[in-house]
Amino acid sequence: MTEIGTVLARAYETLAGMRVVVADDSVLLREGLVRLLAEVGCDVVDAVGDAASLVGSAAEHRPDVAVVDIRMPPSNTDDGLRAAVEARTANPDLGVLMLSAYIELSYADVLLSDGRGGVGYLLKDRVTSLDTLADALRTITEGGTVLDPEVVAQLLVARRRQDPLASLTPREREVLALMAEGRSNSAIAERLVVTGGAVEKHVSNIFTKINLPDVGSDNRRVLAVLAWLKAR
Repeated sequence: MTEIGTVLARAYETLAGMRVVVADDSVLLREGLVRLLAEVGCDVVDAVGDAASLVGSAAEHRPDVAVVDIRMPPSNTDDGLRAAVEARTANPDLGVLMLSAYIELSYADVLLSDGRGGVGYLLKDRVTSLDTLADALRTITEGGTVLDPEVVAQLLVARRRQDPLASLTPREREVLALMAEGRSNSAIAERLVVTGGAVEKHVSNIFTKINLPDVGSDNRRVLAVLAWLKAR
């Protein structure tokens, strides 16, 4: 099997049967996403070009995931983001993958504000990688959180001077950054070339240092990322 065939097969295994709504005012990008997702087995139940249509489509079709451009009509500011939040309020099980050509740190804040996970924020040029798109959708449908590495990098820079997480060690910050990208403990261990036990210890230290006790109900990984994003 060719490399492209291997990627397609892996993506098909991940995405087959997933119900998706695509929302983007660019016809070229919208149709490109529809064809790409359909090719790997997704059931693209609708494709729309404005924020109001996204809310209606999500209510009608109740997809697993909405793939949404942040800047959409009518105002072409954050209409797509606000429509996705509205659709997710009506259907809490809806996963949301926001796409943007720009890095706006406040958008990531809004996405994570409910602390429930099942959301992602990628730059549009990332969706040219089928592996990246498939991994993001899989993570989101499993209740995880995905942030573009460039967004994570800018968050680190923006909060360096006034950082309530200053007690974290450089390694713990590195682990938290990878958590924000939606990586599991095993994936973080592989990336950092350390043992799974070492990652578990770092994660536990992070939770302790930012005062996130284990109460048996909250998604502490999401709350840890949210605490980091809200650091001003």
